[in-house]
Amino acid sequence: MNREELFDLLSSVQEGRVAVSEALERLVHYPVRDLGCARLDLHRELRSGFAEVVFAAGKSTEDLLQIVGALQRDLGRVLITRLRPEHIVPLKENFPELVLHPVCAAAHSKIPQNASAQGRIGVVTAGTSDRSVAEEATVCAQYFGLEVTPINDIGVAGLHRLFQALPEVEALDLLIVIAGMEGALPGIIAGICPVPVIAVPTSVGYGASFGGITAFLSMLVSCSPGLTVVNIDNGFGAALAAARIIRHIRKEATANNSENKR
Repeated sequence: MNREELFDLLSSVQEGRVAVSEALERLVHYPVRDLGCARLDLHRELRSGFAEVVFAAGKSTEDLLQIVGALQRDLGRVLITRLRPEHIVPLKENFPELVLHPVCAAAHSKIPQNASAQGRIGVVTAGTSDRSVAEEATVCAQYFGLEVTPINDIGVAGLHRLFQALPEVEALDLLIVIAGMEGALPGIIAGICPVPVIAVPTSVGYGASFGGITAFLSMLVSCSPGLTVVNIDNGFGAALAAARIIRHIRKEATANNSENKR
């Protein structure tokens, strides 16, 4: 339940369109539903603007199905990341309406076709080996209401490819830039482009990349000021950060426009 839905429910009670007993039944499990295996935070969207997301790794299939079912009932939608292979078939059988994304092991409720985009971002990859992280960022960003432009395979081994893409890049609200190996691409883009950059290091690389630690540290010590870095392979975290930033900017702009019209 988000702020708009809660406002509509309380307005319906005030206007007599919904009985107090019915409203109480719909609110009785808030703010927490205790499933035994998990305590679902049903007020998270009211507080932060984004509902709880299910991190499937480490969860048994039985627990995952119980959690997804409860969120579907209480919130009407769900986003799941880091599914394991044994989760897929039971999830399809129990929730055939979910949209599955095998490359990044994610799933989510269908996004309404009439949903308007809250902002336009680019998901940029240094190489095709970063695809799974890029897809996680893309899937999550779209679920959070952003329009995503993919810009793939423009890493520093062929930097001329970046300059060909610059006009497209500079027209966007924000960039998620994903790179493994030495992780140089986000700092380069942040140094030549005015668009805010969220960097995602990946675990792609040979031995001395240390599973993404080299790229992570490289991004943290980048000479480009203002570069934001999330954890290794964390496409979800980058997408949520992008959605928070853009949603807040849009909210402030809307409030300022309303104030100026008075």
